Amino acid sequence: MASIDPEIAAYYQRAPEESRLEVGSFPLEELRTRELIQRYAPAPPAVVLDVGGAAGAYAFWLAELGYTVRLVDAVPRLVELACARNERAAHPLSACSVGDARALAEPSGSAAMVLLLGPLYHLVHPEDRHRALVEAARVLQPGGILIAAGISRYASALDGLARELLLDQAFAQIMEGDLRDGRHRNPTQRLDYFTTAYFHRPDELRTEVTRANLEIEGLYGVEGPGWMLPDFSDRWGDPARRDILLKVARALESEPGMLGCSAHLLAIGRKP
Repeated sequence: MASIDPEIAAYYQRAPEESRLEVGSFPLEELRTRELIQRYAPAPPAVVLDVGGAAGAYAFWLAELGYTVRLVDAVPRLVELACARNERAAHPLSACSVGDARALAEPSGSAAMVLLLGPLYHLVHPEDRHRALVEAARVLQPGGILIAAGISRYASALDGLARELLLDQAFAQIMEGDLRDGRHRNPTQRLDYFTTAYFHRPDELRTEVTRANLEIEGLYGVEGPGWMLPDFSDRWGDPARRDILLKVARALESEPGMLGCSAHLLAIGRKP
């Protein structure tokens, strides 16, 4: 059984994580994450373990592409949604279960690719993040790929600027804590202020992956600066303007000085 921080568990009981990628600027996160996954993914029908896969946003997409996908998440509500979807899916997952990223039930060397698209930023203690990365490395086959997500240390500052949230002293204090030590705490009842998390500097995410004895293949900013634009939805709804958002995100994805302006970071590791 997964062990999860009670504040995080309570957040995911209320927050509609299953539909998050459909609203606001999150479709940019989804499309760019898919691009980066496909850039490094082995050919189907390789086995993919989606750890922290929630209700299956990426797991079902990969299953449709022909992969053999096993989903694990720490939140029972989201796993129940994934299982219900799986019953009617044309391309079902091979398994979906409740589990802990730090102690996976999967056999060693059983996956060609492991996704960690959520666990690392909900493990606020470095030893827990290390355990999750070591577990991912254990499950990978030699030569297998890890795709691990972090939230940028600067995400709340940039979000606060874009949405003028810094007029709220409570959010301003949250941002100050994030910038000081990366530990995001939300003492309010506002779901859009997120929940307990750790926000990485880009170099920290790289270092954590390499400490798990994985070789870094790439470190990317997912969204670029486009996610911050107040008129994002209008731009995303126009195909020509959407292409510009994507063009800029791709152009800046590896620029060291620009990585942190993305809300999300992706580290790509390979097991020797």
